[in-house]
Amino acid sequence: MNAPSIPFLDLASPHRELENELTAVFQEALRTAGFIGGPMVENFEKEFATFCHTARAVAVSSGTDALRFALIAAGVKPGDVVVTVPNTFIATTEAISQAGAFPEFVDIDERTYNMDPEKLRTYLETQCTVSDSAQLVSRRSGRRVTAVIPVHLYGQMADMDPILELAERYQLIVIEDACQAHGAEYFSRKHERWFKAGSMGRAAAFSFYPGKNLGACGEAGAITTNHAEIADAAKMLRDHGQAKKYHHDIEGYNGRLDAIQTGILSVKLKHLTRWNAGRRERADEYKRLFAASEGVIQAPIEPSWSRAVYHLYVVRAAKRDELMAYLKTAGIGTGIHYPIPLHLQRAYRSLGYAEGDFPVTEKLATEIVSLPMFPQLTSQQQARVAEELLNFVSGRATGHEELVGAESSR
Repeated sequence: MNAPSIPFLDLASPHRELENELTAVFQEALRTAGFIGGPMVENFEKEFATFCHTARAVAVSSGTDALRFALIAAGVKPGDVVVTVPNTFIATTEAISQAGAFPEFVDIDERTYNMDPEKLRTYLETQCTVSDSAQLVSRRSGRRVTAVIPVHLYGQMADMDPILELAERYQLIVIEDACQAHGAEYFSRKHERWFKAGSMGRAAAFSFYPGKNLGACGEAGAITTNHAEIADAAKMLRDHGQAKKYHHDIEGYNGRLDAIQTGILSVKLKHLTRWNAGRRERADEYKRLFAASEGVIQAPIEPSWSRAVYHLYVVRAAKRDELMAYLKTAGIGTGIHYPIPLHLQRAYRSLGYAEGDFPVTEKLATEIVSLPMFPQLTSQQQARVAEELLNFVSGRATGHEELVGAESSR
């Protein structure tokens, strides 16, 4: 008899657990006809700002809109360069382009998979120049460089102290892409205290896509900021540029978030700290289980300045594609985040990047695999994931005996 399959993600269990509370949100919306805006939206914005330790939060229709509106509201202009990483979901660069700006990349830290501050320093010092008008200009594109987006990937924050130091030196706007980092924390050596994701840059963007640590029952996002002018501008941008009804100070967008979704998010937010703690426990268990691989399976590294929330649990392994195929036959779900770096995507051929430009990202893209990770994952399920994975890399897996020699020679 085959063992039960282990899903990559379980979205059903938390919704069964909270079904009565979630249903009550829908019933309240039906009774009041409060579908757009109103108390549910305002309450969630206050609750999420408090959770992130920020002054304001603005609910919007998606994480992509959150990042786009944050860029525009923070002062990024059409034609500006925004620097980010190629190891991220395309929404990061879509938001840059849709704000009228121009993405350029720096490589990532091989330990954390996030922006490498030293690569950013090298970019600013060697690939940019200062114009006669004291503006930082990209040698590559001839455009003004005005902002940087560190991506807090997989639930772990980027090393923000040196990034913020460089941003201050070069007068750059920092917008955090925190779409995978709800509740993640960073210990600032400069300030000697912990900061929540979304509280360190001029503004930050969060996604509440259903699979996120805090997920809606559909599309949703939010901007967090400590700057009232950015929050007010974002609120106008999401609502057709209206300062008040039918008074359009600017041309905006339709980026509002439904009241029902914010009600659902308010219910779930009460459980997020517990869910994140569960993810950290699962990550610790994986680390223990993979210690026996003697480095053949490279588990995530969590620096001393990080408290990650493990939106994804990403390991590195040789023969990644064969491993995933084997785990699939064993009934274990996996994923790749992300198989093609952004600078090599067809959508960005016009940027003129080539293979070899960002070697760390390109190397990792061939080795990374995301394993099952969700708060309800059991230790028994994890033990089976680890057993099958270790069987594969040791060559004990059926049909993979030829790997014994290959792996033992590494």
